[in-house]
Amino acid sequence: MLLADPSREDAYRPRYREIEQSIRQRLARLKPGAELPSDAQLCEEFSVSRMTARHAMNSLAQEGLVFRVRGRGTFVGEPPTHRRASSLLSFSNEMRRQGRMPSSRVLGRALRAPTREEAVRLQLKDTEKVVWLRRIRLADGHPIAVESTRLHRRTAPAVLAADLRKESLHAVLVRAGCLPTKGRATISAEPAAADDARWLEMRKGDPLLVERRIIVDQQGRPLEFTESRYPADRYALDVDFVVEDQGRKS
Repeated sequence: MLLADPSREDAYRPRYREIEQSIRQRLARLKPGAELPSDAQLCEEFSVSRMTARHAMNSLAQEGLVFRVRGRGTFVGEPPTHRRASSLLSFSNEMRRQGRMPSSRVLGRALRAPTREEAVRLQLKDTEKVVWLRRIRLADGHPIAVESTRLHRRTAPAVLAADLRKESLHAVLVRAGCLPTKGRATISAEPAAADDARWLEMRKGDPLLVERRIIVDQQGRPLEFTESRYPADRYALDVDFVVEDQGRKS
């Protein structure tokens, strides 16, 4: 299998993406409310049109990383909260929202016969195979999670051919017409095993946050069964809730 040449990908990267990435890196060093370069300053720095500079900053504003005040300029936004338990961004988009550079190290991928659990979770027929993918997910080069993903056979041509070192798996699926739409996850705590400790640069037995989720496509068909294992000190979920049984006497 031939992998894409990252140098060629960079050569075709739109200029506004180059500006976006530069600003993301600066955000990590700045405090909320700090003033950022104006569109005119970005035009001069990157030798681009005002439209290109504005496109880049508007994209960051839509993610909540910066905010724009008419007549005053563009400023650093409040740092994003942890992921909300009621929603799921792709890991790549989640890290970008935090001003961090996502990447992945692919440990293995294959088309193979499913285990009994995988066949049940993905509603596979007896003769169908499953796409297996295991990756270390990194932010700014630091390991954040180990992900083991099993995907329905219909995703195989796209997933097995993709360069998943820098590209989002969900972006690959969307391009292939398989839209991750909704799902259900279970969160638990587990001690790190030997492999976890090696891949995530932690000690064996340290606490992990483990998320197991099923995602279905736009037609409600099971698409993805994933287990994500996060060091407890590097990842968290925010939970919104309602208080039940108010006023009921015990």
